Amino acid sequence: MNSVHANATIERAWSVLEAVPDPEIPVVSIRELGILREVRHGDDGVLEVVITPTYSGCPAMSQIAEDIARAIEQAELGAHRIETVLAPAWTTDWITDDAREKLRRYGIAPPSGTCGSTPATTAKPIRFVPYKKEAIPCPRCGSTHTEKLAQFGSTACKALYRCVDCREPFDYFKPY
Repeated sequence: MNSVHANATIERAWSVLEAVPDPEIPVVSIRELGILREVRHGDDGVLEVVITPTYSGCPAMSQIAEDIARAIEQAELGAHRIETVLAPAWTTDWITDDAREKLRRYGIAPPSGTCGSTPATTAKPIRFVPYKKEAIPCPRCGSTHTEKLAQFGSTACKALYRCVDCREPFDYFKPY
């Protein structure tokens, strides 16, 4: 495969995979969440898609792999394989600004602050540091008068909160 064709295939794959939604939060794509790490050609010329789970026990990873495979097959991009990598570990720092806004509009408070992690392309361990206790703004009314009801929400990566002002419950995407 010549390099021009290979680059075009990779660019097309990125474009196709941009449309693959997260199965648990369908308003954001796996690329916007930072789950989709890399698209490349392996030494054997096969298209490789590299993904990282939001946490090592994420039950959605098999569905994500199926959705990726279906998208690549429908786009007729040829032979492919999906590689799951755990290092560096995924961090909420990899969520795009657009995705954070989409989460808020969907009713999920996006993670606040940063984890101080390295970029997705750098193989450097993440340092875990204590977070400042910040008020979590309600994604519906914007009030910071909120309270945590449970450490875990609809999924393990979210906590359950309630707005004291509008009384609506909401998920908060925990930063890590």
